[in-house]
Amino acid sequence: MTKSKGLILGSLMSMAMGLFGHNALAQEAANTTALSNPKVLVAYYSWSGNTKEVANAIHKQVGGDLFEIQTEEAYPTDYDETTAQAKKEINEGFRPKLKGSVDNMAQYDVVFIGSPNWWGTIAPAVSSFIESYDLNGKTVIPFITHGGGGEQNTIRDMTAQCKGCNVKSDGWVGYGSRTFGVSGWLEDMGFPEK
Repeated sequence: MTKSKGLILGSLMSMAMGLFGHNALAQEAANTTALSNPKVLVAYYSWSGNTKEVANAIHKQVGGDLFEIQTEEAYPTDYDETTAQAKKEINEGFRPKLKGSVDNMAQYDVVFIGSPNWWGTIAPAVSSFIESYDLNGKTVIPFITHGGGGEQNTIRDMTAQCKGCNVKSDGWVGYGSRTFGVSGWLEDMGFPEK
């Protein structure tokens, strides 16, 4: 190979490397921007209003869209009747039909999903919600309310049901409608107060 052919070939390789490197840097910058300013959905199911209060606190800090998961047939207003029905549905793997739907789920990067702890797991309505959408590749951040049962299997079961998701294991778990600490938790998750 002559010296001039070597210089030309070297120049072409340098240009190609420069273009490839530039494209890779541009893609990395685009990904960083998407992660630093993600499109957020806060979705929740709330029978008593506790999970709704936490959802509102999260939404107030992170912005994005808010979606209430609702069943076509409402649960009884009586607590004991609802807990009996929930236990039966969970044991049978029942998935209630839902009212309404999220328009264009594909647009969201991060989906907060809220549920009460019902019999140690997430509410059947939340399971229906998870199964209704393709959440593959999305970051899913659970938030759980409870009346004394704590986390139990809620986050583990949500993770198992959410195929292909990146479910954060350090989701919010709080007693009743208490939101004390939600702001700090969100900051730790990368969502500072605006």
